[in-house]
Amino acid sequence: MSDPTITILLILFAVAFCAGAIDAIAGGGGLITVPALLLAGVSPIQAIATNKFQGLFGTGTAAFTFLRKGHLNIRREWPVAALCFVLSFLGAYVASYVSSDVLEIALPVVLISIAIYFAFQPKLDDKSKRPLLPIALISFAALPLVGFYDGLFGPGAGSFYMLVLVALGGHGVLNATAKTKLFNFASNLGGFVSFLFLGVISWKIGAVMACGQILGARVGANLAITKGNTIIKPMLVTICVALALKLLFWS
Repeated sequence: MSDPTITILLILFAVAFCAGAIDAIAGGGGLITVPALLLAGVSPIQAIATNKFQGLFGTGTAAFTFLRKGHLNIRREWPVAALCFVLSFLGAYVASYVSSDVLEIALPVVLISIAIYFAFQPKLDDKSKRPLLPIALISFAALPLVGFYDGLFGPGAGSFYMLVLVALGGHGVLNATAKTKLFNFASNLGGFVSFLFLGVISWKIGAVMACGQILGARVGANLAITKGNTIIKPMLVTICVALALKLLFWS
């Protein structure tokens, strides 16, 4: 694309701020940023790659905010985050050889199912519960598989992390949100590294949007911490439904 104007950069900064705040609470920021990048004249492959780059700063800032507030233990979670990184890197590599048609058909159904689960789960709160699966299976199989999906396709990855942690791992919503930001950052980084080798990132746009992501993620993470389940649950349901509708009608 041609060199973006100041007006376009300011609009993309504002979009990234909103996306960063939403993503820090419930995920799904790419639902806003990728269409905005396409409307700005960025090619599809550049939009996906640039979105991974700028999204790093949003998820990274959110994870750091949760860490600083005492809701995240990096020493305990880094092995899982490392696996999410590796699997996402592999997923992004595999993406160039695999058709996404099946995923585009199946994902709306899965996302609507997740929305229904969170909407009608009456005991969903910030308290931890007994996990349905062994912790090792969740940590070293289920969560890294979400990382692989994030590199392969991407939409709804934050919601899938949340589902695994809450429904299968018995985590409280706030705790799950904090861990989701770390794992999402790791899988974003894995996908970004793959795209880095392709040389398709729009660095100027990505840098401007990264600034918006940092500010928005701080606002969103603080809202999630102070409001807890009262804001995370409805936001998560809304994002899942919006992602499903987007994949159904605007893919």
